[in-house]
Amino acid sequence: MLEAGHFEFMDPVTHFLTGACIGRAGFNRKSAYATLAAVLAAEAADMDVFWGLAGPVEELKHHRGITHTFVAVPVIAAAIVGVVWLIDRWRKRRKRGAADAAKADADPSASAASRPPLRMTDGAGVHWSWLYLTSLVAALSHLALDWTNNYGLRPFFPFNPTWYMGSIVFIAEPLIWGLLLLALIMPWFFGLADQEMGARRQRFPGRGWAIFALGGMVALWGWRWFEHQQALTMLSKTQVARDPIIRIALEPYPVNPYHWRAILETRDYYQTAEIDTFNPDSPVAITSNPEQDVMYKPADTPAVEAAKQTLLGRVYLDWGRWAVVRDVGPDPITGVPPPNLPFNRKWTTVEFSDLRFSSRLPGADRGRGRSPLSGWVYIVDGHDEAAEGMGSREQKPTGEE
Repeated sequence: MLEAGHFEFMDPVTHFLTGACIGRAGFNRKSAYATLAAVLAAEAADMDVFWGLAGPVEELKHHRGITHTFVAVPVIAAAIVGVVWLIDRWRKRRKRGAADAAKADADPSASAASRPPLRMTDGAGVHWSWLYLTSLVAALSHLALDWTNNYGLRPFFPFNPTWYMGSIVFIAEPLIWGLLLLALIMPWFFGLADQEMGARRQRFPGRGWAIFALGGMVALWGWRWFEHQQALTMLSKTQVARDPIIRIALEPYPVNPYHWRAILETRDYYQTAEIDTFNPDSPVAITSNPEQDVMYKPADTPAVEAAKQTLLGRVYLDWGRWAVVRDVGPDPITGVPPPNLPFNRKWTTVEFSDLRFSSRLPGADRGRGRSPLSGWVYIVDGHDEAAEGMGSREQKPTGEE
């Protein structure tokens, strides 16, 4: 399974294309700047990535936080309208300046006092109420898209801190990119053909294509949801684990809606399985190798308990629905030196991982480097924190990152 952490940087592509299609689906016929507002509003929630400047743990703590909530949506929409108003004002001033310069060249005796006052009201074609509605819809689309993947979001935060996730679409889905890109490219392509034939150019091309792409994306969600339920039904009829199952998760793969990865938890171990819903009656529709796909739950050592109380531990366990915490011994993190201690003191690395975002169970990926979505803490003498971070990045104290 591809690791979602490697693709998370691509997620803004989907939001950008969705915003562009929302604007061209009809809102751009109601007001100027509609497509611009939709694109900005569709991307705005991910401004929380700047928390990464404060360190990787702070980034995990705040990513998909308050900006990804229903409380923030109307605020984001209003902020985007404000940005568009500033752009509109700047354009008007620039246009007025160019007109004044041309007039001065033609009539040097004209004075600035003779100019009509610059109007800051709605310009021709600009309807601010429609821009706000456009921004509102685009901001809501961000929440809907983020819910469909398995990273999740907290839409009711701060009143309800629960993470919700649909887990029906991989975090970077090429099929959705293709649909949305098609909607933006095809009107341009047909526009070139119309120019060659001398046809009259359409003022707002691409509305049908944009609606088709957005509808196709929703249809793909419905298809994947159906296959997700089919996979759950198949699991319920098949004995994959030899012991009673406490809970199950199904994780999507990109492109193929029939291919799923199951994670099962029993009292003593975790087990993974591959599911193919295309032919549910096939004897190999569900496959699992107990020798490779089973991991016994690690022991809770004093170092593990100490690591859970650190900032990284609290943040990771709040987010990690399938978090596994292991004491891996004196295993240093690449690029982060271990604690410099006297010979009579010992240190260990406590590793945090989430089974949703790894192609193999923890312990099967030694030597490959740690996932960007894995965390770690250096613990000294079983109780003292020496350092913490995510992936290969250390969380520096405030002001040092």
